[in-house]
Amino acid sequence: MKIKFIIFLALIFFTKNLYSQNANIIISGNERYDKQTIIVYGEINPQVSYDKNDINNILKNLYSTNFFENVEITFENNNLKINIKEFPIISNINIEGEKTNKFKELLLERISSKEKGPFIKDVLEKDISNAKSLYEFLGFNRAEIDAKFKEISNNQVEIFFFVDKGERLKITEIKFIGDKKIRDKRLRDVIASEENKFWKFLTRNTILNNKNIELDKRLLSNYYKSIGYYDIKVLSESVTIDEEGVRLIYNISAGQRYRVNKISTNIDDALDKNVFFQINKEFKKVIGDYYSPFKVKSILDELDVIINSNDLQFVQHSVNEIVSTEGIELKINIFEGEKNTVERVNIFGNTVTNEDVIRAELLLDEGDPFNKLKLDQSLSELRARGIFSKVDTKVKPGSEKDLKIIDIIVEEKPTGEITAGAGVGSDGSTVAFGIKENNWLGSGIQLSSFLEVDESKVRGELRFSNPNFDYTGNALGFNIGAVTNDQSEDSGYKNNTISLGTSIDFEQYRNIFIRPGISFVSDDLTVDSTASNLLKKQAGTFDELAFSYGFSQDKRNRSFKPTSGFITSFRQTLPIYADKSFIENTFVASRYKTLSENIVGSGKLYLSAINGVDDEDVRISKRKSLSSKRLRGFERGKVGPVDSDDHIGGNYAIAANFDLSLPNFFPESSNTDVSLFLDAGNVWGVDYDDAIDDSNELRSSTGLGISWISPVGPMTFTFSQNLSKASTDKTESFNFNLGTTF
Repeated sequence: MKIKFIIFLALIFFTKNLYSQNANIIISGNERYDKQTIIVYGEINPQVSYDKNDINNILKNLYSTNFFENVEITFENNNLKINIKEFPIISNINIEGEKTNKFKELLLERISSKEKGPFIKDVLEKDISNAKSLYEFLGFNRAEIDAKFKEISNNQVEIFFFVDKGERLKITEIKFIGDKKIRDKRLRDVIASEENKFWKFLTRNTILNNKNIELDKRLLSNYYKSIGYYDIKVLSESVTIDEEGVRLIYNISAGQRYRVNKISTNIDDALDKNVFFQINKEFKKVIGDYYSPFKVKSILDELDVIINSNDLQFVQHSVNEIVSTEGIELKINIFEGEKNTVERVNIFGNTVTNEDVIRAELLLDEGDPFNKLKLDQSLSELRARGIFSKVDTKVKPGSEKDLKIIDIIVEEKPTGEITAGAGVGSDGSTVAFGIKENNWLGSGIQLSSFLEVDESKVRGELRFSNPNFDYTGNALGFNIGAVTNDQSEDSGYKNNTISLGTSIDFEQYRNIFIRPGISFVSDDLTVDSTASNLLKKQAGTFDELAFSYGFSQDKRNRSFKPTSGFITSFRQTLPIYADKSFIENTFVASRYKTLSENIVGSGKLYLSAINGVDDEDVRISKRKSLSSKRLRGFERGKVGPVDSDDHIGGNYAIAANFDLSLPNFFPESSNTDVSLFLDAGNVWGVDYDDAIDDSNELRSSTGLGISWISPVGPMTFTFSQNLSKASTDKTESFNFNLGTTF
C-alpha cells in the first residue's frame, strides 16, 4: 500500500514538472480568429522546445488554410510567439457592364473569390482568366474582363469586375484546304463548329468558340485515322473576321491511307497459348481492311473478355503498330504484368447512400488481385443503378510496391422520378403516369408505382425491389398490379384482374442467374348478352397460385448502354393451384455489337407462349400481346386476333427489334442519343374458336428514336412508320415520354 502511494505521489510530481516545462504560446495580430482556433489549424502541441521542422510544419499548416497573408514564428525563453496578418475579407462582389442575370450567376460560380471569404490578390488574377474563358465558351471571343478591389474598414475589401463582352461572332463559312482527300461537306459533318444558317437558331455551335476549334481538330484527326489515314495532321487553322462574320479555315495533310497487312501475337511462355486461340477470329475481321484505332480497340476488348473469363488475373496486353509502305503491322503482346493486390477501397461522396450499397456493386474487394477490367465493370454497374450523377475512380499506390488503393468517388443525384407519357395512334391516345424512388432512405431499395389509361383500359402497378438485399448482389422483389378492361360497349364484357408476386434473383455461377418466384392472380370476368359464347363460358372469378423459375446469362460489357456482349433469359410458370391450369414459357435474348466508332448495333428477340393443361382454353386476361416498346408503331395490345372488334390476344407472341444507335450524332452533346430501328412481330393462336381470324401475317415498322436529357428531365420521342400490318391492327405513329427527378 505504501509503495502504491509513493508511486502515485511521484506521478503527480512528475506530471506537474512536465506541464510546467511546456512552452507558452503567444499569438498576436489575430482579429477574426481566436487563439484556440489558430492552435487547432496549426496543429500546435505544447512542448518543451521547438526545432526548425516543428516551426516549418506549423507555418505550412497555417498557410494552407488561406486565412493568413503572413505568419511569423519565433521561439525564445520558452515562449512560442506567433504573429499573424489575416487576409482581408471580401464584403461584396460587384459585376459592372453585364446586364444578363444568368451570365452574372455563371460568372460568380466560375470565379474562386467568394463573398465573406478571404481576399487573395493572386486568386483575383486567376479569376480574371476564368471569367474570360467563360465568355469565350459563351461565344464572346472578344470579351474584355478587368477586376479591381477597394479597401474598406475592418480589414475588408470590395471587388469590382468590369465586363465588356462585345458581340457574339457567327461563323458564316467553314472551308478545308490542303491535301484533304475528303469532300468539305463530309468534313463539316465531322466537326462540332457549324456554319450559321437560319434553321440552326437553337445551336450554339454556329458561334465562334476557341474550345470548339480545338475540339474540331481532334474530331478531324480521329475521323481520318478511323478510315486509315494514319499520318493525318491538321497543320493549322485560320479565323478571318469581316463585316459578314467569321470564315473558319482548316489546313489538312491527310497523307497515305493504310491497310492492316499483318497481325501477330507475342505470348509469354508462362501462359497457355491455347487460351488465346479464339482471338484469331478478330484478326480475320481486321486484316486487309483499312486501319482504324477503333478496330484495334475491338481486338483488345475481345482480349480483355478472354482474360476475364479465364480468370487470368495478372495478364496484361499491349500493341505495337509498325508502319511501312506496305501497310500497318499490329504486334499484340500478351504477358504477365505486375501482381498487384487491392489494399483498400475508399468510398467518397455518398452523403445519403449507405456505403454497403456501393460496395455490393464492386467486383473488386480488399485483398483481391487488382484487375482494371473488373474495376471498369464495377463503375458501369454503379452508373446503371441510376442513383449517381457521376461515378469516378482513382487508383493510387498502396503502402507497399505491389499494393493498390482504389478511391471510388460518387456524386449523388435526386433519386425520385416522376414520369409521364403519351401515345398518339389511329384509335385515340394513351396516357401514362409513374412515380419511382430508386434509393429509399439510402438503402438502394427501389419503390415505384405506375398508371396507364386509354379509352377502355386502366392498368396500375406497385413494385418493391431490393437489388442487393443480402449484400451479395442478390435481388428481392415484390409487386402488386391491377387491370380493368372495360369492353362492355364493343364486346359485351368487363375484366378485372388483381395480381401479387414475389421473386428472388441470385447469381448461381459466373454471370448466370437463377430467378425463382411465386405469384397469385385473381381474375373476374363479367359479361352481358352481347358477349361471345366463349366469353360467356369464362364468366366468373378465376384464381391461380403459380410457381415460376427462370435462368439468365448476362455477358454484356456493361448493363448501362452496353456496346458489346449479350444477355439471354428463359422463364417458365407452372400452376400450384388453379381453377384452370396453364403453362407459360418466355424467352428473351439481346445482342450488342459496336459496328464503328459512331454506330452501336443491337438485336433483340422475344418469344412467349401459354397453353392450357388438358386442352383448357386460355383465359382472355392471360393471353399474349405485344407492348408498344416491343413492336413500335403499334398500340399496346392492339395486334393479333380480333373477336367482335376486340383484340383478344393470342397463345403465342414473337417480336424482333433491330436498332442502330448513333452516340456521336450530336458530337457536342452527350445528353442526346439518336437511334434508327426496325421492328417485326406477331401475335397469334386462338384455341377456342376456329372462326376467329388467326392470321400469322408478320407486322413490321421502322422509325427514329430520340432521347434527350433536358433541363426538366429525360425525354424520349419515337416516330414510327408501319411497313406491314393487318387491317384490324391499331397503329401508333408517335410516342412521347417525359421524366423528371425530385
